[in-house]
Amino acid sequence: MNTVLKCENLHVYYGSIHAIKGVSFEVGEGEIVTLIGANGAGKSTTLNTVGGLLRPREGMIEFEGKSILGVAPHKVVSEGMALCPEGRRVFAQLSVKENLEMGAYTRPASEIPETLEKVYEHFPRLKERENQMAGTLSGGEQQMLAMGRALMSKPRLMMLDEPSMGLAPILVDQIFEIIQALNKAGTTILLVEQNAQMALSIADRAYVLETGRIVNTGTGKDLLNDDSVRKAYLGG
Repeated sequence: MNTVLKCENLHVYYGSIHAIKGVSFEVGEGEIVTLIGANGAGKSTTLNTVGGLLRPREGMIEFEGKSILGVAPHKVVSEGMALCPEGRRVFAQLSVKENLEMGAYTRPASEIPETLEKVYEHFPRLKERENQMAGTLSGGEQQMLAMGRALMSKPRLMMLDEPSMGLAPILVDQIFEIIQALNKAGTTILLVEQNAQMALSIADRAYVLETGRIVNTGTGKDLLNDDSVRKAYLGG
């Protein structure tokens, strides 16, 4: 299996706060890999560092064998990586279709109609609401829009930050089904998620973060059955 993303010995600071302490992990082509952990463990910081929004003080990040350390976020997208941020962050005053088109800013204009149709295949609800203002959508629909917008850049690696946050259980199931469908269609997934049960149930592999360090790793199935993980994150 080819390694798509390789991070080694990442150290990230917010001022004097040492948020990420020597984190190393890999994502293989075609995998779903998840980072789980409590609030404040460093999960989102790790994703934002990989996506170029934060710069590590130390460490290495390689995407498809090429260093992307210090590369600007829009250039990271051009390389084939997309981040679907925590809290959705859709453009409330733009229509669904306009939001999706914003996601394709690195692609040739000639490709946009075909990519849009593919996104609508994954998210039929967005097609129904394409002329509706994004700010008037439900939370679940906004999450679908944020994921669809990330897909518009045709990423080979899609990073999802807390996609189930604030959603009703039935919508959480739906979002996770879509993540699996995107993966089956060929997109490698790096998932940050507080809903450890759901994340581990779909992940090929997982890493457990605690206070900026990776403290456990294994297959999703192994960690679902790991006593320390069950006690800490699965209420068992």
